[in-house]
Amino acid sequence: METKVKAGPLARLLDNVNGVLVGKEDVVQRTVITLLARGHLLIEDVPGIGKTLLGLALARSIDAKFRRIQFTNDLLPSDILGIHLYDQKEARFDFRPGPVFANILLADEINRSTPKTQSALLEAMNERQVSLEGRTLPLPDPFLVIATENPVEHAGTFPLPEAQLDRFLMRVQIGYPSAGDELKVLRGGEIEGRLGSLAPVLTTAEVLELQARTAAVHADDAILEYAVAFARATREDPRIRLGLSPRGAQALAAAARAAALLAGRDYCIPDDVKAVAGPVAAHRLMLDGAPFGLARVAEAERLVESVLAKVPAPR
Repeated sequence: METKVKAGPLARLLDNVNGVLVGKEDVVQRTVITLLARGHLLIEDVPGIGKTLLGLALARSIDAKFRRIQFTNDLLPSDILGIHLYDQKEARFDFRPGPVFANILLADEINRSTPKTQSALLEAMNERQVSLEGRTLPLPDPFLVIATENPVEHAGTFPLPEAQLDRFLMRVQIGYPSAGDELKVLRGGEIEGRLGSLAPVLTTAEVLELQARTAAVHADDAILEYAVAFARATREDPRIRLGLSPRGAQALAAAARAAALLAGRDYCIPDDVKAVAGPVAAHRLMLDGAPFGLARVAEAERLVESVLAKVPAPR
């Protein structure tokens, strides 16, 4: 999908991030849709194509607190959530918050940590809070997890379980730049210089206001029935072992509302659902006899398009 946003705060945000992540307007739009819909983003692609750069550019554009965690097989849940340390002078335990207490958290190579550590993010992603030793601590708002994984290299990795995948609103691939865009990147100098000159164009308060406007976008019953019909069609397709969950159907509706707002509308149309169906649904589907890596992703996306073509859109 690529929507032309002519003016306003969303146009400024898109222009700001596009100025750093050159030639990836479609990916930037999907990232902003994820932010507007209060979701989380999974980037599944090879190293060195700008995954960290995308998170940093977005965080600086909305004046947000950004933290990055490099996931490894010895990472512990406390390395993410935080820990209580005993203060001998005060004779009490003090809580030292972990990096999850940020507006934008980059979980780099999330599939390199053990399932126990991966699951430490489940409550944070779903309920935007952390429960530790009988205390429930709210996370900053807005809160967005951008997780990355390399779909090509499997040695020393732990595949994300379906419950974890279902927490991500969208999955995207950045892909290699075109020759012209790669030349622009080289001419633009070092990444640090481009990021250093990047000024905020929105505040986190304005992002929260945009998220509230997204939730208020009108989705007619016909649009919601269309989303449900697509979800049910994935569950009934013999090529798909596990179809779109009810949470996935909710994510589809939320992403469609965000796509509508990005297009300058306060109501959804069928094209909004079609535009986000692939990034929302493909990573949630479990296929029979699917290949690994990027081939699995491509096969899932083809199935989404195939199923979507069979579901009548409302007029």
